[in-house]
Amino acid sequence: MLIGAHVGVAGGYPQALEYAHQVGAECAQIFAKSPRQWHARNVDLAVADAFQAMRQDLAIAAVVTHTAYLINLGTMDPILRDKSIAALTDELQRAQLLGADAVITHIGTHGGTTTEETAARVASAIKIAFSSAGASTPRLLLENTAGAGTTFGNGPEEIGAVLDMLPETLRHRVGVCIDSCHAHAAGHDLSSASGWVSLMDAIDKHCGIGVIGAVHANDSMFACGERKDRHAWIGDGTIGYEGFLGMFCEPRLRDVAAFTEMPGEIPIKDVENIARLKRLRDVCEEHA
Repeated sequence: MLIGAHVGVAGGYPQALEYAHQVGAECAQIFAKSPRQWHARNVDLAVADAFQAMRQDLAIAAVVTHTAYLINLGTMDPILRDKSIAALTDELQRAQLLGADAVITHIGTHGGTTTEETAARVASAIKIAFSSAGASTPRLLLENTAGAGTTFGNGPEEIGAVLDMLPETLRHRVGVCIDSCHAHAAGHDLSSASGWVSLMDAIDKHCGIGVIGAVHANDSMFACGERKDRHAWIGDGTIGYEGFLGMFCEPRLRDVAAFTEMPGEIPIKDVENIARLKRLRDVCEEHA
């Protein structure tokens, strides 16, 4: 399993990869535009080329982008739906220019409708976005939620319902990003290896085998099932070191990239959490 972090791009896209390399990241997640705005300037082609060259020079094995938080693919509001589809289309195209391997997105809200009705709206929005973005865009990964409020995608069943409604031609282009804090908060106890086995079994059953394209490796400040999305440093939360050791020892995650999304001061938060994960990975490999 590759280990990396979400890194800021305020200093520039290539500089973000330099920072990732400096803190020991083997992979990196970035925002391709501001996460709190609908629109942004186009990605400069020269900057995109420099970003890809930097990635190759530094041997950053995987790069993913994360979409803006405003996107809501499950909404019933026609104006918000159109804006969300356009924004997802733009995110896919930006990721393509940057040479990213995948785009991670939150799904949105259900608005009080059934799982089937919400999943149909989400699948339709994804289909339109891919059609508009073109055939060469990266894979889209649907991120699970902590289950708070009306958010949609708090477990394998809801995400799997979306995947089931996609046309066969798109199934290979859409996968899953598992956020460990979100899953734990939603009721999947990931504080032990058995919890990871159970979660992976549920994903295999409802979403399909081999659909996981990324993991957000975040500990949780709150207990399992409290539906509160508050990230803690690795080992300092209710998942704990034992839980993340179980993540590394789960064979179905062996080839997946893991990214931390931590609160705290840079670069300390990234140096420390990446180092903690690497130590746990070493322990698992020693006992393999």
